[in-house]
Amino acid sequence: MALGATVYKAQLSISDLDRGWYGQPVLTLARHPSETEERLMLRLLAWCMRAGEHLEFGRGLSSEGEPALWETDDTGAVIEWVELGAPDVRTVRKAAGKSEHVLVVAYDEARTRPWWESVKGELSRIDKLSVVFIPDDEAQALAAMCSRNMKLAVTIQDGIFWVSSDTENVQVNPESLKRETQRWT
Repeated sequence: MALGATVYKAQLSISDLDRGWYGQPVLTLARHPSETEERLMLRLLAWCMRAGEHLEFGRGLSSEGEPALWETDDTGAVIEWVELGAPDVRTVRKAAGKSEHVLVVAYDEARTRPWWESVKGELSRIDKLSVVFIPDDEAQALAAMCSRNMKLAVTIQDGIFWVSSDTENVQVNPESLKRETQRWT
């Protein structure tokens, strides 16, 4: 018998001072049996990075060819494609061909550094791509905040994220490995 996904609820209060986006979304996240709490919390952080009315989670690790998150417009066109981890160049190119913007949220320093050194030349040619790295200690601190029912306040200013629960506060400083030139200039 296959194990089912574990459902997590996140009540967020987001103040994104960089983009002027404020909201109190309630999100439901399904954690695949092979997904760690660290990756789940990084998906949640990625949602906060690109928060918007039409941003939604993909079907997860069991669905190949689908992003961790994506945003579509009213016509069904993909505006934002978000990948987690260290995707191969083919996956990133496919994402760039299907969307207006692509974000890769890399984590796990032991895997990310060699991956980035091997792909940065090819990925640097994709203008609509941004790549950020979340340091291991910050990802682990986020994972420690994980619970089945979360109430989190997220403040974003100058690219720094402050995530707070009733008992903990975590500061996340994503390291920009590649910045999309068209969007942020």
